[in-house]
Amino acid sequence: MKEELIKMIIDEECIKFGRFILTSGKESNYYIDIKKLITNPRALKIIARLIAKKANELGLQYDKVAGPELGAVPIATALALETEKPLLIVRKKKKEYGTGKQIEGEVRPGDKVLLVEDVTTTGGSVLRAAKILKENGAEVVGIFVVVDREEGAKENINKEGYYLYPLIVVSELFEAADVSKD
Repeated sequence: MKEELIKMIIDEECIKFGRFILTSGKESNYYIDIKKLITNPRALKIIARLIAKKANELGLQYDKVAGPELGAVPIATALALETEKPLLIVRKKKKEYGTGKQIEGEVRPGDKVLLVEDVTTTGGSVLRAAKILKENGAEVVGIFVVVDREEGAKENINKEGYYLYPLIVVSELFEAADVSKD
């Protein structure tokens, strides 16, 4: 399944070259457009199955699945459907209307949560989501990402006491696409 996912990323031209500013603020000569990929239902099924399988192999016990808005929401939804675990969506900021919630879905103290993300560079976005979940009483038991750009996310996430489990690292993508990331 992993090889099929890598092939889909390449075939659907999810690797873009040029000048890009990433969410982390870093400038890059390439962009991994997983949002383009996750509009494909087949890709979402593969991603969800890979995460569920790996989490099971690692013996991770979790009650709920969470994803920060926006890119991780379809991934978290697919995983919730695959595992039949409740879904949590972590907003970037609290709603300024209605209930004013920052997490959609119910979080109870002690809930064990598997957090997912589309792409990580430094890990800042997913760490913000993990912090919000923790502040609401949840325990993040693992963080899965579709593609890790290998630019410090794993180290930054580990430093905060969490573990990052990438389905694919960018060097594997570039090797499969037969291009250099430099």
